[in-house]
Amino acid sequence: MKKDIHPDYHEITVVMTDGSEFKTRSTYGKDGDSLRLDIDPKTHPAWTGVHRVSETGGQMAKFRKRFSGLGMKS
Repeated sequence: MKKDIHPDYHEITVVMTDGSEFKTRSTYGKDGDSLRLDIDPKTHPAWTGVHRVSETGGQMAKFRKRFSGLGMKS
């Protein structure tokens, strides 16, 4: 391999949304830095399968509410 073209690969701490943390190796930041996650597999609906229920209705209900004042003239 060529010298001095690869990023530094070092140990960092990843902090999950619930406060738990683990150590891993990464090119992020500097040695000993912390990476705080806003979204992680413990809380995101894509991984948990728990979705937020919208109380205002679906996309069509939102569309009808937004454009209800516009009448179609023939």
